[in-house]
Amino acid sequence: MAATPEMRASDGDRDRVAAALREHVAEGRLSVDEFNERLEQVYQSRTYGELAKLTSDLPEIDLHTLPATVSAPRGRPARPGAAQGALKAGWAAWAVASGVNWVVWLIVGITSGQMVYPWPLWVMGPWGAILLLGTLFGGVHGSDRRR
Repeated sequence: MAATPEMRASDGDRDRVAAALREHVAEGRLSVDEFNERLEQVYQSRTYGELAKLTSDLPEIDLHTLPATVSAPRGRPARPGAAQGALKAGWAAWAVASGVNWVVWLIVGITSGQMVYPWPLWVMGPWGAILLLGTLFGGVHGSDRRR
């Protein structure tokens, strides 16, 4: 039996259209905002005709070859220096936060007139240790080296 526009669509049909929209986002045909609008309409659609309207302005993608599972849109491939840039940003944030904490500690110490426990060490220590391990061993971006 051939599908007509009035026939009711299944959850699998809606998932395949959503997967097709994700493919179009990954290829740059749709913006993320357009994708979100259309995705909301996909899951409100009841018939094949309503689903077809959502992709009528896009090139044809064979929906039956796409998986019916929901997955996030593919991002762009990571730039070669992206992990190092993220690591530098992490260290910069650590340095700024540490500096602010030490200034607050110093102000409290001066205004109270007595020695205050160096609590900024509890902020700096764990965060710095994690950053140090990421710097030495590659952190979560270590799998990028295999390519």
